Amino acid sequence: MTSIGGAEMVDWNLAVATAIRLVRPGPEVSRDEARAVVAELRRHARTSERHVREFTRMIPEGAAVADTPVLVVDRPGWVRANVAGFRELLAPLLGKMQERRAGTPGAAVFGAVGGKVTGVELGMLLSFLASRVLGQYETFAPLGGDLPGSPAGGGRLLLVAPNIVHVERELEVHPHDFRLWVCLHEETHRTQFTAVPWLRDHLEGEIQTFLGATEMDPATILERLREAVQSWAGARPDSEQGDEGRSLVELVQTPEQREVLGRLTAVMSLLEGHADFVMDGVGPEVVPSVAEIREKFQQRRVSGAGRLDAALRKLLGLDAKLRQYRDGERFVRAVVGQVGMEGFNRVWTSPNTLPTKAEIARPADWVARVHRRGSEPSEGE
Repeated sequence: MTSIGGAEMVDWNLAVATAIRLVRPGPEVSRDEARAVVAELRRHARTSERHVREFTRMIPEGAAVADTPVLVVDRPGWVRANVAGFRELLAPLLGKMQERRAGTPGAAVFGAVGGKVTGVELGMLLSFLASRVLGQYETFAPLGGDLPGSPAGGGRLLLVAPNIVHVERELEVHPHDFRLWVCLHEETHRTQFTAVPWLRDHLEGEIQTFLGATEMDPATILERLREAVQSWAGARPDSEQGDEGRSLVELVQTPEQREVLGRLTAVMSLLEGHADFVMDGVGPEVVPSVAEIREKFQQRRVSGAGRLDAALRKLLGLDAKLRQYRDGERFVRAVVGQVGMEGFNRVWTSPNTLPTKAEIARPADWVARVHRRGSEPSEGE
């Protein structure tokens, strides 16, 4: 990445250091218990692979797929992995902004200071998230670095052990069942990307289009951020109708970005809903207490950990993630109910067969569009 006076627009090392310094300590466990948790999560990850493949039928038996590692990490490990992913994904955008800033007066000083400020802010955000994420398929994991990735750059699966232990204790559920239940969800994401080779590139293209539409003028970005924060703080009683309740992410978007976000939202709803559907579909056979886990976990998703937590989730747009789980699962369940698993799996054929945001809400429209196209005419037609 280009730099000004040796300073990048984001001080990535400072972001990591800030997040690790601020992140909450994990639950108290002995050394032996920690080793046992890690070993069990690795076993469950291997077991989940077989269960997910048999249930989804996305990967034919004996078919070769990309090898993506499964890593059991702590909270600092999750932070380091995500900073590496952010750095790779945002490099094109930050490079353009760096070039645009290069000709402005005081660019070197602004770059050095701004990079550190942004690094601290990113670190604070990651410290908030690092204690909440149970698992993650890191789609854009870079090659090299402290954590191993796929030889082909295809991603890696992260299981955050202290967070899993924390939640299973909080919900008072059976640890063995809960750990397997989490692995089923995350393994579904791993299967989605290993079974559908074009999916990663499609998502990356959409994200780069979204980032490419960002306002390149830092002053404009800062002004939009200021207005967004003021609207949340109630300092703008004359704010436009519709801004209330929107996230910070939504408020700083351009119209073009909102269009891209609509497509991304549909894809993410599909991926998250599919994972929940698979998790619940496999669960009754291999997770005896799945009904109790699902009920308690759903209540936790909705309620959050308190008023501050709920406010931060809303501000950062994380509430949209909760809607993706709900709406996406309804879509998958409805489609499978109409055309079966094989019929649903046509969703993975190409970007053209992915559901739109409107179709996520109306699954029958997707069935009509995709299953009519290319189908053989029935007798009498």
